[in-house]
Amino acid sequence: MPDRLPPLTALRAFDAAARHMSFAKAAEELNVTPAALSFQIKSLEEHLGTQVFRRLNRAVELTEAGRAMAPGMADGFQTLATAWRAAERTLNNETLTVTAGPAFTAKWLAPRLYEFAQAHPEIELRFSATLKLCDLSRDEVDVAIRFGPGTDDGVYSMPLAQEWVCPVMTPEMAAKYPTPESLRDATLIFDDSISFLKPASEWDTWFRMMGMDFEPKAGPRFSQADHALDAALAGVGVVLGRRAFVVKDLDDGRLVAPFPYALDTGVRFRFLCSEGAENRPQIAAFRDWILTEIAKTSHITNRMIRKPSSDFQAA
Repeated sequence: MPDRLPPLTALRAFDAAARHMSFAKAAEELNVTPAALSFQIKSLEEHLGTQVFRRLNRAVELTEAGRAMAPGMADGFQTLATAWRAAERTLNNETLTVTAGPAFTAKWLAPRLYEFAQAHPEIELRFSATLKLCDLSRDEVDVAIRFGPGTDDGVYSMPLAQEWVCPVMTPEMAAKYPTPESLRDATLIFDDSISFLKPASEWDTWFRMMGMDFEPKAGPRFSQADHALDAALAGVGVVLGRRAFVVKDLDDGRLVAPFPYALDTGVRFRFLCSEGAENRPQIAAFRDWILTEIAKTSHITNRMIRKPSSDFQAA
């Protein structure tokens, strides 16, 4: 039996027929006649030295050799298709596909996109608001914005601003609760989206930083940071706001941070793309725009008294 592979056309014919379990449907997919497809399958079988299909009355089924070959063929052609699309994306400077979490998309990207669109009308932005892990070499994604302590081996990774949390509320509520001590009587909103962080950056940690032995338990809880922030904007209560999601509302006056004491979470958002793709025109433009937007609200970070969450963990 020769080790040399059969022609690619024969392998492609087998893959299509194995997926459809029909020579006619495979021929239609490949835009060839059923006779031509049957010839390619016969050529492959002669090369292998055994049948890969049993020809039944009005159907076909894989033989043992065919079943052994089918999964690898499917994976191989999927890999080829992925590689081809990746090569095509390097030639496309007109679209940019970005994935980011729902909260980052809603609270950071969406309110600022007008400026990017005005500055770069030649770039068509496409967004996928998801926290699902993605493979930048396989998925049709150009840029991923991700948060957390994860490692970014094998990709270009640029850390963004350090994330901190501090109490934020409407101006009306700030007048009602003028001191950290008065927050004992406030409705405290819990953002459980960062409960996975170790060390924790939660309400009891912030109160310990303020020298108060207070561990609040009651209050509305949200699994998404943007929902927790929307509740604070509606005047429901006070939330430990995350830097990325509150700086624009603080800058615009919709929210205030009357106590400028913030907990550093120890983690950041990161800008990720395939290694070597960071200098593609649309990716570089998007990266530079993000850095410019972060710099616009750096004055808010600069006035915060920030201390690491790790300094105030319960004994």
